Amino acid sequence: MSAGMTLVDAALKAGVDIETPCGARGACGRCIVRVVSGNVDTDSAGKLSGEQLDAGFVLACRTRVADTDLTIEVPQAKDLEGGQFGDSLEGIRVLNPSLMPGPQDIAPPTGKVTMDVSAASGGDGLSDLDRFVMAMRDRTGATRVNCPLGVVQTLAESLRASSGKLTVTSAHSDTRHTVVAVEPGDTGRRQYGVAIDIGTTTIAALLVAFPEARIVAVHADYNGQVSCGLDVISRINYARHKRGLDELRKRVLETVNGLIGLAAQSGEIRARDITSAAVSGNTTMIHLLLGLNPDYIRLEPYTPTLLDVPVFSAGDVGLDMCPRAPVVISPAVGSYVGGDITAGVLCTDLAADAEDICLFMDIGTNGEIVVGNRDFLMTCACSAGPAFEGGGIGCGMRAAEGAIERVEIDPKTGVASVGVIGNAKPRGICGSGMISLLSGLFSACWLDQAGKLDRDRPSPAITVKGRRAAYTIVPAKKSGTGEDIVITELDIENIVRAKAAVYSACAMILNQIGIGFESLSKVYIAGGFGRYIDLDGAVAIGLLPDIERSKFHFIGNSSLAGTYMLLVSERHRRAQRELARRMTYIELNTDPGYMDHYTAALFLPHTDPGLFPSVHMGR
Repeated sequence: MSAGMTLVDAALKAGVDIETPCGARGACGRCIVRVVSGNVDTDSAGKLSGEQLDAGFVLACRTRVADTDLTIEVPQAKDLEGGQFGDSLEGIRVLNPSLMPGPQDIAPPTGKVTMDVSAASGGDGLSDLDRFVMAMRDRTGATRVNCPLGVVQTLAESLRASSGKLTVTSAHSDTRHTVVAVEPGDTGRRQYGVAIDIGTTTIAALLVAFPEARIVAVHADYNGQVSCGLDVISRINYARHKRGLDELRKRVLETVNGLIGLAAQSGEIRARDITSAAVSGNTTMIHLLLGLNPDYIRLEPYTPTLLDVPVFSAGDVGLDMCPRAPVVISPAVGSYVGGDITAGVLCTDLAADAEDICLFMDIGTNGEIVVGNRDFLMTCACSAGPAFEGGGIGCGMRAAEGAIERVEIDPKTGVASVGVIGNAKPRGICGSGMISLLSGLFSACWLDQAGKLDRDRPSPAITVKGRRAAYTIVPAKKSGTGEDIVITELDIENIVRAKAAVYSACAMILNQIGIGFESLSKVYIAGGFGRYIDLDGAVAIGLLPDIERSKFHFIGNSSLAGTYMLLVSERHRRAQRELARRMTYIELNTDPGYMDHYTAALFLPHTDPGLFPSVHMGR
């Protein structure tokens, strides 16, 4: 620890996590630590109260080391415990079975062949490699066989260990084979691949056994980058710090490789038995995985380093599996519409030859939208922000144990009753709970269209201080923190801004093609967040359009399901590339009409009540 470095950097060097949801810009006030002993130089006065400062609390990103003999206490993050994701396929849904790969489609990026290589003879003038290549040509019909150095280094021992009988894993076209691995004996039935979805908040991995494309295991965990920023802009900002990009890449690889190890353990195989991978993620996540500077994604003209990503080897990417295994990465369409979306669309009728116009939306820290049919596809992304993930909300947290996920409001008293994940004592409120809370308060008239709490009717849950009011969801004596769980009108503003961003992006892109929501055949809602929201509540606050409810389809982690398709099927890899090519990307940052739509949506449910005919106030 050196004098002058920030406490964030000092903690990073010491291997200690400090949450910096805003990317260490001093904007969120969440990186609070306590100076136990030693001296620091801090600029935390703007974010912390005098009482907090007197007690030794500071913001780690705004505090620098002044004394190398320093002791800091780092509070534990409450929402990284018991996350609401499971090691199961519950969140993966493909509503149209015809879109899934059939037995005739199974064609992973690598294949295995078993063959016999002739024994060495002192008089033929052939090396081990010469005889191996000849056998490969005879067995596969390939005109070119490429053997990387790593394969050649194991060739002599493999040949002699099995009297020339080898199983060869290779990536191939019609006439060219690139050898990935060579094993002595017949191991043709032991072929595995992994599908990986790298989300901003969570990462999931599927282990798949070939040739039947059977899912062996699925595991998920929080993205190790979350403490460096809750959304992509915060991560990009963090990457600008000294060694920030290296740290972000290290963290995501640690999470991914941990999941690969768990999947291999579940399948009772070695990680090096995994000889192919397919990876999807938004444009920023893929840049951070590959160690590419993401800064230009957020700077006009918003040009990423890569959209259509070449096939890299697992060793080059840093994945703990067969080092020469090909890694297929889903193509992105723009800076904020990435491969997670082109993979997700594979799970919907947008990938089918259909005339009906469908809308696909992935609601997370970013909101990505795709609309179209067989004739056209248009896409855009909006910055919804981390509100629905708990960021920027005083009592907000991710969907973990102790998070309030459902709220009912007594219309007479305004008092809430809550449902909590894990049936534990409540410690905060997650996105689905926020939607339930706001829709309940609004329908019972405790909240007006502008997001202001009712000051005229007495309620034990509402307190007013100056020009601001706050609502107590759970009193201190019933909470798991020993403190009131409260949502303020400023928190409500943040939630309204998040829902307005998503709704207005959808409205604007439909306006571009001259139709309204009522003209849509289906609305697909992707992402883990979509699995838990109350549909009527989301409509009541204006997050989702007020249309026939049967048109909504929740498809869970469509990115992971689509990535599975890419791993097992060349037909689907071609289909995804074609979908990406067909998508017209609209950059909302430069579209003047977007702000008009956004401003109109900054009310509950909207400034135009005619757009939400089924939504009524309680009184």
